[in-house]
Amino acid sequence: MLKRILVIAAGVVLGVVVSVGAVRVAAAWGFWPNRELEQSSRYVREVLGVVNDNYVDADKAALPKLTESALRGILDSLDPHSEYLTARDYKRLDEDIKNEFGGIGVQVESRKGGIVVIAPIAGTPGAKAGILRGDVIVSIDGRPLEKPSLDDVVGRLRGKPGSTVTIGFNRPATGKSFETTITRERIKVDSVRDVRLRSDGIGYARIIQFSDRTGEEFVEAINTLNEQSMRALILDLRDNPGGLLNAAVEVAEPFFDKGELIVYTQGRKAGDRTDYRAAAPEPRLTIPVAVLINAGSASAAEIVSGALKDTRRAVIVGERSFGKGSVQTILPLRDGEGLRLTTARYFTPGGVTIHEKGVTPDVEVVMTPDEDESARIQRARDDVVDPEEFKERFKIDPTPDRQLEAAVAVLRSALILVARGPQGTPASPAAKKTP
Repeated sequence: MLKRILVIAAGVVLGVVVSVGAVRVAAAWGFWPNRELEQSSRYVREVLGVVNDNYVDADKAALPKLTESALRGILDSLDPHSEYLTARDYKRLDEDIKNEFGGIGVQVESRKGGIVVIAPIAGTPGAKAGILRGDVIVSIDGRPLEKPSLDDVVGRLRGKPGSTVTIGFNRPATGKSFETTITRERIKVDSVRDVRLRSDGIGYARIIQFSDRTGEEFVEAINTLNEQSMRALILDLRDNPGGLLNAAVEVAEPFFDKGELIVYTQGRKAGDRTDYRAAAPEPRLTIPVAVLINAGSASAAEIVSGALKDTRRAVIVGERSFGKGSVQTILPLRDGEGLRLTTARYFTPGGVTIHEKGVTPDVEVVMTPDEDESARIQRARDDVVDPEEFKERFKIDPTPDRQLEAAVAVLRSALILVARGPQGTPASPAAKKTP
């Protein structure tokens, strides 16, 4: 029944999780008798039988439904991050970990009661089919969309690679409607976004979540910025709900020398400690770094920001992070189902737990809810640059990103000191990391 065990540091908001690889099977899953377990399970079976035989609604009292409800109740009673996973839930979890799925490759949003294409992803079936930004989805497989929900539409557009979906569109720019049949493919979504070098030599990179390719993507971003003579870096982890723990370690690694501790996890027993250290042989990057966080930065995002703060490798700017520092183990069950069970907590290199505390910024910049929402939309929708169109579209004024401005100010000050160097000597250039 048990196929593999994965350890994860749970994410939040969208249920993103952090996986760190296979570990040994726990003793609780062994084959020797456990009298207390047998007595408890026997009692649960008796209760299931009583409910199944006597409850007024036979359908609700069907044993498969009761069993699933019982499993959910057991896990839900432990903490907000332990849960029972149906086969569908487990598949979605796997897609989140890999940051890829079967689909057509278009970003969509709900607008004025309809589902509108934000943009097709380059090279995907949606882009090849000629779908454009602003196209409105009006039907899927011949079924008109009536009061559509975003989740429902996304679920219907996704599917097994190689399968087809027929989509009806209305194109407001021309007033024409059309229908096209698209063959789904495996879609890979970049987690490192908006990589750019400012005119002042400060690089910028935003990580939206930590997937199995995030470390590689981040190294590529650093190399690209280094080739453009980057002098400092802003790493934006705001509203990042988490992701793979291994990916968090890989993102932090360029700022650590080989063998340095980045994070460690501690379970119930004293011996249940696992250290995660930098493994890359290259010397660490020595450029000034600012990390942006807010209340939506959690889990793996807190691992990175906490490690860089603890070791004074970066200045943390923004608001206190969410405070999600527990570690879960994914236990696959039969029929594609599974459990997600809290088994440990993680700690920064200095032994600080982030759980229910969060990472406190070095430079605190608290934004109002309206400012935060405006900045979040501007980060996600850089295609809407006209202030009037922005306000009409999102019902909010575009406002300055004060947290980003503070990070820039911090780095500019640091660059002045770097330029002076010790006793007036020039500072050494940043080391270049390679995958």
